[in-house]
Amino acid sequence: MNEKVDGQEEAYQIHPIGYVRSAERGSYLEILEPFRPALKQLDQFSHVIVLWWADQHDNEKSRSLMQCRPPYAEDKLTGVFACRAEYRPNPIAITVCKMIAVDEENGIVPLEYIDAYDGTPIVDLKAYCPVCDRVREAQVPEWISDWPEWVEDGHLLSFF
Repeated sequence: MNEKVDGQEEAYQIHPIGYVRSAERGSYLEILEPFRPALKQLDQFSHVIVLWWADQHDNEKSRSLMQCRPPYAEDKLTGVFACRAEYRPNPIAITVCKMIAVDEENGIVPLEYIDAYDGTPIVDLKAYCPVCDRVREAQVPEWISDWPEWVEDGHLLSFF
């Protein structure tokens, strides 16, 4: 059910700040010119949280699925909020990425890895800060308990 504000459905606008690019030498973020000043001091961090739009799944069918069998646990039926599948009401995806460098002037951020396709829109970047982005004792269900403990060890997992 959509909330109404002043008789209108509440809506939000999200505009890409850049795009994921894939090249023979790896993946990188290409940040659009108006947003390049926002890269200042990002090079002081080792990792960045990339919020990206899963545009290849931005369709009525994918947005209407409320349950699915995750690609990494196909024997389980889960709600989409209990998994990292691409099928969601709003196809916002997130990946923590190790940055190789930050070229503020040209808007290029080479990455060690990202699980997004070439041309995927980037909606936001946030510096990864352990005090804000990590918890001491996270509980996970048994059906993902065999995953690697650290993101760097899990690049072969397909979240999307």
